[in-house]
Amino acid sequence: MTPQRVTLITLGVADLAAARAFYGRLGWQEHGPSEPGITFFQINGMALALFSRENLAADQGRAGEPLGTGAMTLAQNFATEAEVDAAYAAALAAGATELKAPAKVFWGGYSGYWADPDGHVWELAMNPFWPLEADGSLKLPQ
Repeated sequence: MTPQRVTLITLGVADLAAARAFYGRLGWQEHGPSEPGITFFQINGMALALFSRENLAADQGRAGEPLGTGAMTLAQNFATEAEVDAAYAAALAAGATELKAPAKVFWGGYSGYWADPDGHVWELAMNPFWPLEADGSLKLPQ
């Protein structure tokens, strides 16, 4: 078993139907059929799930506790600045909240941030030091 891996990311959402609709407007395709109360998306060797915050807290053994958002960032890397700009515009058109427009950044790349309707933060970036595989996946250089 490889200990350094992630197979599923679950985002707690306030309104599952609204979250599904938002990610659908981004062009994401649901992997179905989903279980009642949860939605899955297949992504590059792993999955993303949308699950109500209330049910997620209960599943974690923290029923009744509020779950926060925005303390971490999910990221998508792209091959060019133009791809970052296009993905950023598509996210805003789908209903994302603009946090920071894409721009050149101190580490030598280009990135911006948006938040989904539940406050989950996404970074869109082009890192010239991290070439992407043909399928868009990332393998860190040696």
